[in-house]
Amino acid sequence: MTADPAGSAPPLSDAEIHDRLVAAVLDQRLLPGTKLVEDKLGQVYGVSRTRIRQVLIRLAQAQVVTLSPNRGASVAQPSVQEAREVFEVRRLIEPTLLQRAIQRASEADLQALAAQIAQEELARASGQRGLALRLSGEFHLQLAALASHATLARLLAELVSRTSLILMAYGSAAPERRPGQPGPGNPAQPEQPARWVEACNCHEHRGLLAAVRLRDTAAAQALMLQHLDALEATLCFNLPEPGPGLVALLAGGTGPRGRHQAGNQAGKQAGNKTGNPPGTQPGNPAGSPPGQRSGA
Repeated sequence: MTADPAGSAPPLSDAEIHDRLVAAVLDQRLLPGTKLVEDKLGQVYGVSRTRIRQVLIRLAQAQVVTLSPNRGASVAQPSVQEAREVFEVRRLIEPTLLQRAIQRASEADLQALAAQIAQEELARASGQRGLALRLSGEFHLQLAALASHATLARLLAELVSRTSLILMAYGSAAPERRPGQPGPGNPAQPEQPARWVEACNCHEHRGLLAAVRLRDTAAAQALMLQHLDALEATLCFNLPEPGPGLVALLAGGTGPRGRHQAGNQAGKQAGNKTGNPPGTQPGNPAGSPPGQRSGA
């Protein structure tokens, strides 16, 4: 167990560790297949392996983590069938939650939803794609909370976490670069492929909010179904998964730049083991952009 270096912060509760791991999944710091080593997680959060194990069991019950004998825990890798089922169930429950939310939402609730969308728009505009994806999921959860249906709200929270994994596993690849970073004209800083789909976007959320404001249940439910259909339609089921890192992703690498640095380090290690130049991949010429796909 690692003590807090400043000696001031109280130990994290199991619920806080759980929520931080879920947040790391939602904002794409933990990719499908990432090994969740109990010792390393204990170092990151300053707690014992026993407590980490209990959190992982809870995440496994929500199908966010997979527990395998002799292999330990890893972030779940949803199958194509599971991906389809998640969207099918979301189409079944979200219209019901939306109907109940419309019946109960106050003006303050509507303002809070508008503020949530504004935060998502700001994250997108600043290139914080992982944060925008998490905020997008939280918009759906915020609507569900207004429905006052605890059972369906808990189910949707699980489905939103699994949706994030699905988007990372099967979402279309698009170039990602922070504002101000060099682009394709600088070979030292090529654009990096990122798991991202634009279907769950702000203007569709604004359309939903407008229907909620009008108390137009039928229109809101139709928009929700169109929204989920559009999101599912962007999935591509033949994309390989990127290699994950753990301590750097949770402790130091909290954004796309951290993921890029972790990927560079992994590439150097792979190059040293295989005899390829550091940062290159077997079968790729030296200097080829890491992670570049052909065909897909």
